[in-house]
Amino acid sequence: MTTQSQVCLALAGRSVELVVIGGSAGGVDALVGLLPALPTGFGPAVTCILHVPADRESRLAELFGMRSALPVREARDKESVEPGIIYFAGAGYHLSIERDRTFSLSCEPPVHFARPAIDVLMESAADAYGPALAGILLTGANHDGAEGMRRIRARGGLTVVQDPLEAQASTMPEEAIRRCAPHLVLPLSGIRALLPQLEKP
Repeated sequence: MTTQSQVCLALAGRSVELVVIGGSAGGVDALVGLLPALPTGFGPAVTCILHVPADRESRLAELFGMRSALPVREARDKESVEPGIIYFAGAGYHLSIERDRTFSLSCEPPVHFARPAIDVLMESAADAYGPALAGILLTGANHDGAEGMRRIRARGGLTVVQDPLEAQASTMPEEAIRRCAPHLVLPLSGIRALLPQLEKP
């Protein structure tokens, strides 16, 4: 069990500019428990990516726009990543972040049977933001996100994984724990409490 002192140690000296949150099976319910915790005026940008069917339009931005104190919208190609906004990856395209911190959409083959894939977003965000990135991986039934979290950690970013014991699908967090030894393993309640602290240097 992660202790408060471990949380404080993981946050010490960090200045987070982007939070990337990924999940799959059970991810919508998990985000319902997390995103409302972000207060008005929250500084970092937040980009959320869930495995969504490629053959129909995602309504996630609309759903969470009614639940969040922050502006929520679907990420658009070539759009600059702006602070204080929650972005969602749309259906049918991989979402990545370029070195100039703009979004990029692509139709490259699925990764772990998913497009958008969590690894694609997290790996590109790690290269663009380095230590200014926080990656959070939630419940899910495959291995997507584990390599992305490993890249985030290698680039100096903060890595947080949902406790597999409470995840609706434990495969994704378990694989991330195995591959990247995340800084923090927390229940949803702990991640919810952590989020507002991420903007504090």
